[in-house]
Amino acid sequence: MNLDLVSSSRCFDGTQRVYSHKSETLKCDMRFAVYLPPAAVTHSVPAVFWLSGLTCTEQNFITKAGAQRAASALGIAIIAPDTSPRGADVPNDDAYDFGQGAGFYVDATQEPWSKNYRMYSYIVDELRELVASQFAVDAKRFGISGHSMGGHGALTIGLRNPSLFRTISAFSPISAPTQCPWGEKALTGYLGDDRAQWAKFDATQLFAEKGWSGPEILVDQGEADEFLESQLKPDLLVEAAARGDVELRLRRRAGYDHSYFFISTFIASHLEHHARHLLA
Repeated sequence: MNLDLVSSSRCFDGTQRVYSHKSETLKCDMRFAVYLPPAAVTHSVPAVFWLSGLTCTEQNFITKAGAQRAASALGIAIIAPDTSPRGADVPNDDAYDFGQGAGFYVDATQEPWSKNYRMYSYIVDELRELVASQFAVDAKRFGISGHSMGGHGALTIGLRNPSLFRTISAFSPISAPTQCPWGEKALTGYLGDDRAQWAKFDATQLFAEKGWSGPEILVDQGEADEFLESQLKPDLLVEAAARGDVELRLRRRAGYDHSYFFISTFIASHLEHHARHLLA
């Protein structure tokens, strides 16, 4: 795999890097960020994949979340990909919640999106295998987390691939995309009108279908989040987890909104959650 180094910075005795590569899955150039803790110099370390939300790139998390300090101390790597395919030849939409910047971590089946918009397979197969082969990370100790659209991606990818991702957490996830405006728009556009095809990209439905035998799933939700009732619907996630007998810990955070100020406040506890199980 041909990787091009975009940037590299020393950070808490580890290294924060950004790479670009030609993605065979997405048929375009993609960027992803890798934070390697100092422990990676001497041995392979666990890694947490972070999936960002609508309009974001790999830059939002690595510059705003302040995750590197905790990752360095815990001895875990963080992999942060872009949120969608990009480029002049990649289809786009004028709206912020569809097209480039809004890949929704699905594999599109509808034209003109199906050629490029395959973020689910990109994360699960191509990027995961690339990271495992190119960096000092232990492919048997991967976790996954994310925010908003990326929280939806972390939940659905983790639930569908328990042998690949041993731990799951999320911030403010789109809990039931089949039941909110963001999700209905994206799933219709990328997958068509057949709602049976949507189910595999909805965490509330996957709880019942797939279950989860791994460690408890950790979710943080700000109670001052402007999208709480209209788009995120965490109560549906709690109800679905109970029906599917899935161990879910939802922490409701008074006064916190949907921003990276919220994420930066609690990201260390999420990384500790992953490390506790991945390093056991």
